[in-house]
Amino acid sequence: MKKYLLGALLVPALLAQAAAATYKIDEAHSAVTFKVAHMAISKVSGRFDKFSGTIEYTPGDTKTWKTEAVIDAASINTGVEARDKHLRGPDFFDVEKFPTLTFKTVKVTGYKNMKGKLHGELTMHGVTKPVVLDVEGSGPVKDPWGNERMAAVAKTTINRKDFGLGWNQVLETGGLLVGEKIEITLEIEAVKEKPAPAK
Repeated sequence: MKKYLLGALLVPALLAQAAAATYKIDEAHSAVTFKVAHMAISKVSGRFDKFSGTIEYTPGDTKTWKTEAVIDAASINTGVEARDKHLRGPDFFDVEKFPTLTFKTVKVTGYKNMKGKLHGELTMHGVTKPVVLDVEGSGPVKDPWGNERMAAVAKTTINRKDFGLGWNQVLETGGLLVGEKIEITLEIEAVKEKPAPAK
Protein backbone atom coordinates (compact mmCIF):
# COMPACT_ATOMS: atom_id res chain seq x y z
CA MET A 1 0.00 0.00 0.00
CA LYS A 2 2.83 2.37 0.89
CA LYS A 3 4.54 1.65 -2.42
CA TYR A 4 1.31 2.43 -4.27
CA LEU A 5 0.89 5.77 -2.48
CA LEU A 6 4.52 6.69 -3.11
CA GLY A 7 4.11 5.90 -6.78
CA ALA A 8 0.91 7.95 -6.98
CA LEU A 9 2.80 10.93 -5.57
CA LEU A 10 5.87 10.53 -7.75
CA VAL A 11 4.23 9.96 -11.14
CA PRO A 12 2.72 13.48 -11.49
CA ALA A 13 6.03 15.03 -10.46
CA LEU A 14 7.94 12.95 -12.98
CA LEU A 15 5.47 13.76 -15.73
CA ALA A 16 5.73 17.49 -15.00
CA GLN A 17 9.51 17.26 -15.07
CA ALA A 18 9.40 15.43 -18.38
CA ALA A 19 7.10 18.08 -19.86
CA ALA A 20 9.44 20.94 -18.94
CA ALA A 21 11.08 22.38 -22.04
CA THR A 22 13.16 25.26 -23.32
CA TYR A 23 11.91 27.26 -26.29
CA LYS A 24 14.22 29.51 -28.28
CA ILE A 25 12.84 32.77 -29.69
CA ASP A 26 12.50 32.61 -33.47
CA GLU A 27 13.75 36.03 -34.52
CA ALA A 28 12.45 35.60 -38.07
CA HIS A 29 8.87 35.27 -36.81
CA SER A 30 8.98 37.66 -33.85
CA ALA A 31 8.95 41.42 -33.37
CA VAL A 32 9.97 43.92 -30.69
CA THR A 33 8.18 47.20 -31.42
CA PHE A 34 7.39 50.48 -29.70
CA LYS A 35 5.43 53.71 -30.10
CA VAL A 36 6.14 57.15 -28.68
CA ALA A 37 4.29 60.44 -28.97
CA HIS A 38 5.72 63.08 -31.33
CA MET A 39 4.94 66.76 -30.62
CA ALA A 40 1.90 65.56 -28.63
CA ILE A 41 -0.15 65.23 -31.83
CA SER A 42 0.95 61.90 -33.33
CA LYS A 43 3.04 58.80 -32.64
CA VAL A 44 6.25 57.47 -34.12
CA SER A 45 6.67 53.71 -34.39
CA GLY A 46 9.91 51.78 -34.26
CA ARG A 47 11.40 48.38 -33.67
CA PHE A 48 14.57 46.55 -32.71
CA ASP A 49 15.83 44.30 -35.49
CA LYS A 50 18.20 42.09 -33.46
CA PHE A 51 17.25 40.17 -30.34
CA SER A 52 17.42 36.70 -28.84
CA GLY A 53 16.07 34.81 -25.87
CA THR A 54 14.63 31.68 -24.33
CA ILE A 55 11.44 30.61 -22.59
CA GLU A 56 11.38 27.89 -19.94
CA TYR A 57 7.92 26.34 -20.04
CA THR A 58 6.16 23.58 -18.13
CA PRO A 59 2.46 23.18 -19.01
CA GLY A 60 0.21 24.28 -16.16
CA ASP A 61 3.04 25.24 -13.78
CA THR A 62 3.43 29.02 -13.97
CA LYS A 63 5.85 29.04 -11.02
CA THR A 64 8.49 27.43 -13.23
CA TRP A 65 8.04 29.69 -16.25
CA LYS A 66 11.08 31.80 -17.04
CA THR A 67 11.93 34.14 -19.85
CA GLU A 68 15.23 35.81 -20.67
CA ALA A 69 15.80 38.11 -23.62
CA VAL A 70 18.60 40.30 -24.94
CA ILE A 71 18.03 43.15 -27.40
CA ASP A 72 20.76 44.80 -29.47
CA ALA A 73 20.30 48.52 -28.74
CA ALA A 74 22.08 49.54 -31.95
CA SER A 75 19.49 47.68 -34.01
CA ILE A 76 16.83 50.31 -33.26
CA ASN A 77 14.97 51.18 -36.45
CA THR A 78 12.38 53.92 -36.90
CA GLY A 79 12.78 54.10 -40.65
CA VAL A 80 14.70 57.41 -40.57
CA GLU A 81 18.48 57.02 -40.42
CA ALA A 82 19.18 60.48 -38.97
CA ARG A 83 16.69 59.87 -36.17
CA ASP A 84 18.05 56.38 -35.52
CA LYS A 85 21.59 57.77 -35.30
CA HIS A 86 20.38 60.27 -32.69
CA LEU A 87 18.64 57.49 -30.75
CA ARG A 88 21.84 55.42 -30.70
CA GLY A 89 23.83 58.38 -29.37
CA PRO A 90 24.42 59.79 -25.85
CA ASP A 91 21.10 61.68 -25.75
CA PHE A 92 19.20 58.39 -25.74
CA PHE A 93 20.44 54.78 -25.70
CA ASP A 94 24.17 55.58 -25.82
CA VAL A 95 24.85 52.20 -27.41
CA GLU A 96 28.63 52.51 -27.09
CA LYS A 97 28.29 52.37 -23.29
CA PHE A 98 25.09 50.31 -23.09
CA PRO A 99 24.98 47.94 -26.08
CA THR A 100 22.06 45.79 -24.90
CA LEU A 101 18.67 45.84 -23.26
CA THR A 102 17.79 42.79 -21.17
CA PHE A 103 14.63 41.34 -19.68
CA LYS A 104 14.21 38.57 -17.10
CA THR A 105 10.98 37.28 -15.63
CA VAL A 106 10.35 37.29 -11.90
CA LYS A 107 6.91 35.66 -11.84
CA VAL A 108 3.63 35.15 -13.68
CA THR A 109 0.34 36.07 -12.02
CA GLY A 110 -3.36 35.80 -12.82
CA TYR A 111 -2.80 33.39 -15.70
CA LYS A 112 -6.10 32.00 -16.96
CA ASN A 113 -7.38 31.11 -20.42
CA MET A 114 -3.93 31.84 -21.88
CA LYS A 115 -3.86 35.39 -20.45
CA GLY A 116 -2.02 36.82 -17.46
CA LYS A 117 0.61 39.25 -16.20
CA LEU A 118 4.32 38.76 -16.69
CA HIS A 119 6.40 40.43 -13.98
CA GLY A 120 10.04 41.01 -14.75
CA GLU A 121 13.09 43.24 -14.65
CA LEU A 122 14.01 45.42 -17.62
CA THR A 123 17.55 46.75 -17.89
CA MET A 124 17.96 49.64 -20.30
CA HIS A 125 20.62 52.34 -20.49
CA GLY A 126 22.30 50.72 -17.48
CA VAL A 127 19.20 51.04 -15.28
CA THR A 128 17.14 48.10 -14.03
CA LYS A 129 13.47 48.60 -13.18
CA PRO A 130 10.52 46.26 -12.54
CA VAL A 131 7.95 46.06 -15.33
CA VAL A 132 4.65 44.24 -15.73
CA LEU A 133 3.48 43.04 -19.14
CA ASP A 134 -0.01 41.93 -20.11
CA VAL A 135 0.58 38.66 -21.93
CA GLU A 136 -1.57 36.36 -24.06
CA GLY A 137 -0.16 33.02 -25.14
CA SER A 138 -1.02 30.49 -27.83
CA GLY A 139 0.13 27.00 -28.72
CA PRO A 140 2.08 24.81 -28.54
CA VAL A 141 1.59 23.53 -32.10
CA LYS A 142 3.65 21.43 -34.51
CA ASP A 143 4.96 23.07 -37.67
CA PRO A 144 5.23 21.19 -41.01
CA TRP A 145 8.80 20.14 -40.17
CA GLY A 146 7.93 18.54 -36.85
CA ASN A 147 9.12 21.39 -34.62
CA GLU A 148 6.99 22.40 -31.66
CA ARG A 149 6.22 26.11 -31.49
CA MET A 150 4.50 28.43 -29.04
CA ALA A 151 3.74 32.13 -29.23
CA ALA A 152 2.83 35.08 -27.05
CA VAL A 153 1.95 38.75 -27.34
CA ALA A 154 3.03 40.95 -24.44
CA LYS A 155 2.36 44.67 -23.95
CA THR A 156 3.45 47.28 -21.45
CA THR A 157 4.05 51.02 -21.10
CA ILE A 158 7.14 52.50 -19.46
CA ASN A 159 8.45 56.00 -18.78
CA ARG A 160 11.78 56.42 -20.53
CA LYS A 161 12.93 58.97 -17.92
CA ASP A 162 12.90 56.16 -15.35
CA PHE A 163 15.76 54.63 -17.33
CA GLY A 164 17.77 57.82 -17.72
CA LEU A 165 16.58 58.63 -21.25
CA GLY A 166 15.56 62.18 -20.46
CA TRP A 167 16.50 64.19 -23.59
CA ASN A 168 13.74 66.44 -24.91
CA GLN A 169 12.85 69.80 -26.36
CA VAL A 170 10.01 72.06 -25.27
CA LEU A 171 7.72 73.28 -28.03
CA GLU A 172 6.37 76.81 -28.38
CA THR A 173 3.02 75.47 -27.20
CA GLY A 174 4.65 74.19 -24.02
CA GLY A 175 4.43 70.53 -25.02
CA LEU A 176 7.33 68.13 -25.49
CA LEU A 177 8.91 67.14 -28.79
CA VAL A 178 9.23 63.50 -27.71
CA GLY A 179 6.78 61.75 -25.41
CA GLU A 180 8.03 60.27 -22.16
CA LYS A 181 5.75 57.21 -22.18
CA ILE A 182 6.79 54.36 -24.45
CA GLU A 183 4.26 51.74 -25.55
CA ILE A 184 6.04 48.41 -26.02
CA THR A 185 4.67 45.36 -27.84
CA LEU A 186 6.42 42.00 -28.04
CA GLU A 187 5.14 39.49 -30.57
CA ILE A 188 7.11 36.36 -29.88
CA GLU A 189 7.20 32.96 -31.55
CA ALA A 190 9.53 30.35 -30.07
CA VAL A 191 10.69 26.89 -31.09
CA LYS A 192 11.15 24.02 -28.67
CA GLU A 193 14.77 22.99 -28.43
CA LYS A 194 15.41 19.36 -29.22
CA PRO A 195 17.40 17.29 -26.70
CA ALA A 196 21.03 16.75 -27.54
CA PRO A 197 21.69 13.37 -29.18
CA ALA A 198 22.92 10.69 -26.86
CA LYS A 199 26.66 10.04 -27.00
